[in-house]
Amino acid sequence: MKAQHILERLYAWLSYRPVYHGLFWLTLLGLLFWADYAPGSAWWVVLTNAFISIFFFIGLVYFNLYYLIPRYLARHALLYLGLVLLACAVVTPIRVLALYLKFSGHPEWQRALVDTQLNLYVGSVLVTLTSTVLRVITDWWRYQQEKQALQTQTIQSELRFLKSQINPHFLFNTLNNLYALTLKKSDKAPEIVLKLSEIMRYMLYECNEKQVPLEREVQYIQNYLDLERLRQPKGADIQFVTEGLISHQMIAPLIFVPFLENSFKHGLNHHTRGGGYVHLHLKVEGEQLMFFIENNKPDPTPPPSTSGGIGLANVRQRLDLLYPGKYTLEIQDEPLRYAVTLRMTLD
Repeated sequence: MKAQHILERLYAWLSYRPVYHGLFWLTLLGLLFWADYAPGSAWWVVLTNAFISIFFFIGLVYFNLYYLIPRYLARHALLYLGLVLLACAVVTPIRVLALYLKFSGHPEWQRALVDTQLNLYVGSVLVTLTSTVLRVITDWWRYQQEKQALQTQTIQSELRFLKSQINPHFLFNTLNNLYALTLKKSDKAPEIVLKLSEIMRYMLYECNEKQVPLEREVQYIQNYLDLERLRQPKGADIQFVTEGLISHQMIAPLIFVPFLENSFKHGLNHHTRGGGYVHLHLKVEGEQLMFFIENNKPDPTPPPSTSGGIGLANVRQRLDLLYPGKYTLEIQDEPLRYAVTLRMTLD
């Protein structure tokens, strides 16, 4: 973790514009010095030559970065290239003149300088176009970073919206059931209130993170099923089996809630005399999780509710956002049976 933190700080430092510009010029200065230095030559002469060349390169590069590229590169590429060649053709003789005057006491150096003017011109063009390539790369990289940040922000906003749909949906169904029991003055009402308070505590205070411990999600399911057992008629068959180690795994919160709601809403809730069932099986093997839920359906199956329906669409969207390419969802909708199998790779 410490090494990762150091790398992140180094990355942020290198992304600072004065830093990578400074590194570019230091690198170019080193290359110029290395290219001109020969054993026995005066190092300070070579170094001052390199500094003079860097001065003219700075003028070319920043003229290119802040004038030529914004105005011409995207719209008139050929015109841009012509202007780069023209700018180098104007600056190179001035650079040669500066070095020529510096070599006033060395006629042989002056002659060699005049003979290499074309090479100096080509070098100016290469440095200027290199700055163009680096500018295009950095602009593309910055665009990708901004795009990724925007996608992350969009995903987080959509997840918050999707989860906000789950909470009122579940609360609405539960309060309807509680209201029906209070009208009947049922002794089950206080226990339902207690279970509901435990569920809402989990939803309000523990589900604000992107991931929660799997064991807390399993406990939530247990509370949910206990609440359903209290309000279901005698003879209802509600079973929940878990396999594998769940104490060290993390999962997105409330992933399984829409499947639970769907099983009771379209299954057991319509078996008013008992005989209905909801069976759940959760199995964990390493990072692989399998969640299976099955319920029977009344005959004839009641028409789907027109006021709900957000549950399964919600969970598909959340799975696409949170576990892209890491899950499969199989739904078996038969005349007298409905089953869902969710397989996913946990992070």
